[in-house]
Amino acid sequence: MHDHDTSKRLASYADVLAGELPDSWTSSHLPADAKDDLAELADRIWDLDLVAASLAEHPLQQAAVLSRQDGAQLVLLDRHDERDGFLIAAVAPHALPDEAFRGVPEPNGIALADDPFLSAEQVTGDLLARYDAALAQVRHNALGGGIQPSQPDRVVLTWQPDGSIATATADDRATAVLMAHGFVQDPQSGIYRLSGDDTQAQARALREIGPRLDALGIGTALQHPAGRTAPTTAASVPPVPAGPRTPATRSR
Repeated sequence: MHDHDTSKRLASYADVLAGELPDSWTSSHLPADAKDDLAELADRIWDLDLVAASLAEHPLQQAAVLSRQDGAQLVLLDRHDERDGFLIAAVAPHALPDEAFRGVPEPNGIALADDPFLSAEQVTGDLLARYDAALAQVRHNALGGGIQPSQPDRVVLTWQPDGSIATATADDRATAVLMAHGFVQDPQSGIYRLSGDDTQAQARALREIGPRLDALGIGTALQHPAGRTAPTTAASVPPVPAGPRTPATRSR
């Protein structure tokens, strides 16, 4: 059983931790009576080590979910080892096929002391780094290898057969720049796409994205799908030829 004070402590810790993590994070608390939400969350906890072992003995009774703008989520839960603090784990993305996770190491969770400020440094330097790498890889896998994962200091943009450009970002700052220039996130895969229906608008967006990312210390590369031209890092993305195009028929 979790009394009011225990729930308030978890929620308060999560609020402070979210505010100390890099990029923009929000937190929400799932109380004991949110049984369906807790069950769905427990199924998505991306861990085969410390947190999985804890959940095997102590099913999830409450949790705090930390969410980033790009869809990444972390879950904060109680420790049951008579020590102060909490456990924190990554949450696997929604609606990706099992095959996308094959061969990708789980970004296993970690134990946190009862100090959210010190814990933010621990999460940033350890769990988040592994989680972002795993997210980029499963999103890459979900598209059948057609998109090379980006790195925090390098965004890889890949031409698609329908004329659009896609990327799996690994930095929230890069994501903000891309969205400001017309990239839209696919809610299923987490991939960001820039439509090729208007090639003039697409070329203009690409010309503007490069310098903005470069100012953040993030390189860019434009490539054809795997098996064709290898990507080359550049300070700005080369423009695409402008001209009318009949929108391609999309298939699934």
